[in-house]
Amino acid sequence: MGVNPLIVALDTADLGELEGLAGTLAPHVAYLKVGLEAFAAHGPTAVSVAGRHAPVFLDLKLHDIPHTVAAAAAAAARLEVGMLTVHASGGPAMIAAAAKVAPDVVVLGVTVLTSLDDSAMTAVGQRPVAEQVPRLAALAIHAGARGVVCAAGDVEAVRAAVGPDALLVVPGIRPQGADPGDQVRVASPGAAITAGADYLVVGRPVIASPDPAAAARAILAEVHGG
Repeated sequence: MGVNPLIVALDTADLGELEGLAGTLAPHVAYLKVGLEAFAAHGPTAVSVAGRHAPVFLDLKLHDIPHTVAAAAAAAARLEVGMLTVHASGGPAMIAAAAKVAPDVVVLGVTVLTSLDDSAMTAVGQRPVAEQVPRLAALAIHAGARGVVCAAGDVEAVRAAVGPDALLVVPGIRPQGADPGDQVRVASPGAAITAGADYLVVGRPVIASPDPAAAARAILAEVHGG
């Protein structure tokens, strides 16, 4: 079996549930993702609890003035997280500030959320997804991010924009037959890996499953052709 690409999002405000999921899923993942819901409810404790089981991807999508984002990134680094997200639209100075203070953390630039389509981009005065995503990806990498977050459909264009060494982390992953929920730009695990994703972020299809470990194993089996 190749490198494990699976990141599971522990999207819960219940600390006991978070710890139970972390323990159950740790053998099957590369990272456990702590996002806004868990962090808003429990702060660094959520990171510590998840980190007892597996490396943590802290997905806070930081977006503020460079000084503030640098301070937040430094605090995240002290929590010993493995990955941290910042919004690429925050600009090169902001991204560079985060990367500078957290050199041991994989800082990822979030391009365009997978819940947004071209009509939503127009509504907020931005370019179409196909133009904005590779543009922001290149900006993030040039500013010092070590990878970017993008939808599976954008991977080919992003790879062309950032080169072979940047990590491409792809959310919006939905196994065959799964409810897309509020995501509009989704892909199956196998399709995302075939497109060139390095890591896949999966949340509800795993943690809402009656057997989260089995759901994670099924995703890995699809990815590795099992």
